[in-house]
Amino acid sequence: MHRLKILTWHVHGSYLYYLVQAPHDFFLPVRPGRPEGYGGRSGHFPWPDNVHDVPADRVRELDVDLVLFQSTRNFFVDQFEILTPAQRELPRVYLEHNTPRVHPTDTRHPVDDPRVLLVHCSYFNALMWDSGRSPVMIVPHGVIVPDDLTWTGELERGITVVNDIQRRGRLAGVDVFLATRERIPLDLAGMGSERLGGLGDLPHRELHRIETSYRFFFNPIRYTSMPLAVIEAMALGLPIVALATTELPRAVPHGEAGFVTNSLDELADGMRRLLADRETAARLGRRAREIAREMFGIERFVRDWDAVYRRALGEE
Repeated sequence: MHRLKILTWHVHGSYLYYLVQAPHDFFLPVRPGRPEGYGGRSGHFPWPDNVHDVPADRVRELDVDLVLFQSTRNFFVDQFEILTPAQRELPRVYLEHNTPRVHPTDTRHPVDDPRVLLVHCSYFNALMWDSGRSPVMIVPHGVIVPDDLTWTGELERGITVVNDIQRRGRLAGVDVFLATRERIPLDLAGMGSERLGGLGDLPHRELHRIETSYRFFFNPIRYTSMPLAVIEAMALGLPIVALATTELPRAVPHGEAGFVTNSLDELADGMRRLLADRETAARLGRRAREIAREMFGIERFVRDWDAVYRRALGEE
């Protein structure tokens, strides 16, 4: 499709990095000190040239084709602070990153507006949210599968990557991680992981380089969207060990690309098998990498988002 000018906010850095791989121009509002949502081209990511920082007080001067919201703050507060009335009438898309929190099945999505296209990032999320009157599309995650990084697995340990796992508590599976770490050699990375003896918030590329040496990737999260960290680990060729919750059973076939079950004993047994049998780990990891290319490749992701933009613009 033709090149678009899209206004959005920096909400989830990893997702935004993959979103802007499309051949469109993305404008990110920034504020002094780069507070939440106004970080622009920040973080450890090699932002491409089609991503542009714009001072929040200059956003009203922009001529854009579409506004992409990524949080309730964007939709209910930010747009009224930085957009003109005319900009607020542009085609609008709301990307919902999360699962419903108030109730897993009976939560009405806060947008609930037939004029706003609501995009869910997994089939599970779309199933659980009551999307109300909003038209809905589903765009599963997409990642870049690196050609120059791949699993080696010489380190007889597993790695978990979860941001703020301690603060997020049971939802992020901090109890599951800690209990499993008492039985299995595991390392933790991500924001705030130092408080639990982890590796900290590593630069994106450095994290991936380090991950390749681990025997497997462990995801303890109970209830979020399909974690990008899991998909990135699959793209590197790591076998996945995870709870069989949300979108995980669809993305990681049990016994084919890893071990996915809600039994912590079975998960621990799977980890021990991977630690003892590197060939099995290699076989499962190869399949995980294939699935990452087939199901979560960046080309499919860009095509899906172009379909979203066409529908929002009335061009489908």
